[in-house]
Amino acid sequence: MQLISHDRLAKADKILFIAHLAIGDFTYLQNCFKAFAEAYPHIGIHLWIDEVRRTDDQTKWGYLKNYALYDWAENCPFFAKVYRRTYSPALLEESIDEACAERYPLVVSLATLRPQQYARLARRCGPDAWVVGMRRKIRWFAPSDIFAYRRLDACFVPFQAFPGYHITNEYADWFSQLAGVTMSMQQRFPFIDIPQQWQDDARRQLANWGFTGERNGAAPLIFINPFAKTKKRCWPVTRVVELITALQAEGRWRNAHFIINATPQEIEQARQEIADRLPARTVWFSADCNFYQLPAVLQCCDLVVSVETAVMHLANAVHVPVVALMRRKNPEWAPFDKAQSKVVMAARRADWIDAVSVSQVMDVMEAL
Repeated sequence: MQLISHDRLAKADKILFIAHLAIGDFTYLQNCFKAFAEAYPHIGIHLWIDEVRRTDDQTKWGYLKNYALYDWAENCPFFAKVYRRTYSPALLEESIDEACAERYPLVVSLATLRPQQYARLARRCGPDAWVVGMRRKIRWFAPSDIFAYRRLDACFVPFQAFPGYHITNEYADWFSQLAGVTMSMQQRFPFIDIPQQWQDDARRQLANWGFTGERNGAAPLIFINPFAKTKKRCWPVTRVVELITALQAEGRWRNAHFIINATPQEIEQARQEIADRLPARTVWFSADCNFYQLPAVLQCCDLVVSVETAVMHLANAVHVPVVALMRRKNPEWAPFDKAQSKVVMAARRADWIDAVSVSQVMDVMEAL
């Protein structure tokens, strides 16, 4: 039985989805929202992107309010509204008031972290709505969980993981439970529509660097992303220098140009770390103006080498081959496009990404 009945869906004019989203999450969830919009075109989809780093510290608001995912979500044609001002307690309350004024008939929480907290938030945003959310085992030391989950009208059945499953299997299961939306494997393939202005911007940037940006040219262009949000998933930037130097010394990539990617917050420190060792034909890049700068540059490259973060998923979305450096902890987050992806796994489950050696990456790249 669907969590939202056919009758409720037929009568609803809009629905609010609440989720804590990273760009990697959205790369695959976007397909689910698109499939829902196609199945129920009369329902306006509103998306609440909750900021889990919410803080009273004003010094952190600058980068929080400019989170790149907002650019992408607001450009998607199947969202009628995106809530993006949740990065401070005061703005959270304002956004809740704004949601209440919408009088949503349907509210869905897709939050897997602290689901009891988001059950409360979903009910606050839709006091008279049919509210669906995630539910986890009641914590013995937090009986308030019981009251939080009582605010839900329906709960998702936990996804039953199976050997070799991909995160898209879990996301598709949510929408099947929720509204009977089914998705083929092709419908789950990540995609991104890059506005022309950012495609043009990428070409200008490459020209300024002296790169042609022509795929499969005499001088291949390789994009390397060694950074992720947590240290466990980062590859040392000194290791990137070793890799580039070795590739330029001999083999099929000896004429290649290289782009090293970093976020605006970390790029200066990273630059300083290898300031006197930056290899020839190598430049730094950061999407410091708009999210679309990143996929626009990616689609001009011949190969992407990335740790397990959004870049490796976006590489699939723009159909560029990717070498993904991953831990063994979450294999379901491997790139979706197996035909154009090679995964270099750390040897042991407890290993961080820095356990991956330069020689391991080189062996995979030379075999492409």
